[in-house]
Amino acid sequence: MLQEPRSGRMTAWGNALIGGFVAPDDAAEEIVGGDSVHRIVDLPGEDAPVGLTLGLGRLRALGVSGFRLALPLPGHPLGLSGPPEFNARALAAGEAVIAVGALALGLVPEVNEAGTRDDRHVEVLWHCMEVRDAPPADVPSLGEAERELAEALRDATAALSQLDVAGAGPAAQAALDAYRARVERGREVLAPGYPPRAARVLELAQRVGALTSIAQSVQSGPEHGTAVSASQIAARAELLRPVERVARRAQVAAYNAYVEAAERRRE
Repeated sequence: MLQEPRSGRMTAWGNALIGGFVAPDDAAEEIVGGDSVHRIVDLPGEDAPVGLTLGLGRLRALGVSGFRLALPLPGHPLGLSGPPEFNARALAAGEAVIAVGALALGLVPEVNEAGTRDDRHVEVLWHCMEVRDAPPADVPSLGEAERELAEALRDATAALSQLDVAGAGPAAQAALDAYRARVERGREVLAPGYPPRAARVLELAQRVGALTSIAQSVQSGPEHGTAVSASQIAARAELLRPVERVARRAQVAAYNAYVEAAERRRE
């Protein structure tokens, strides 16, 4: 979880566009990020793939009032609501966006890469499908997510402190150094229009996710840090699994906070 999911960017900046906080071209630019091009396919009313600016405008015209994030894993359909065909595609991608409003639509990214490391072309096709209009699976409130994260951060820090990062190889050390640098310099999260608490929860979720990823890279490295047996490696994996789950749930809660706040205002 060291990188922001593409579906997270689509959710955050799509909501900023729907709320009138950014212009369509600016939202599209933020969603594309470091990729080459994004297109939406199978969009209602469009016979061919369309660019993000046109596609987001079409979704808004269809009555979409917000976007939710889903980050499913096998056995944990986090943020999904069906049907099975959409869930299967989202599970294979590990992420998806749910558009809510007059129409319930889902968007799943398919990433195609070509070229060399120094000259790489990354095209993302967002497959649009109908989804079930139902509450998303296992998404906590912001308050619940924040409370869970406080405990998870302690667990992740403890697990990392038990590992010999310096002895685990350059990849783990580089990941730890990158995490520390990011924490020190800080960065903007989410997009305009989100409540400050959502940004705070996402920041903490990403911190927990980063520590968990580093700990996992250490224990899967050639020397396994201080791990000297398969049983110790398995025990640490068991410790990290619920921590990573909490971080993913909180990340989804943060991205979905815009829609949740809008729904409360309408009640």
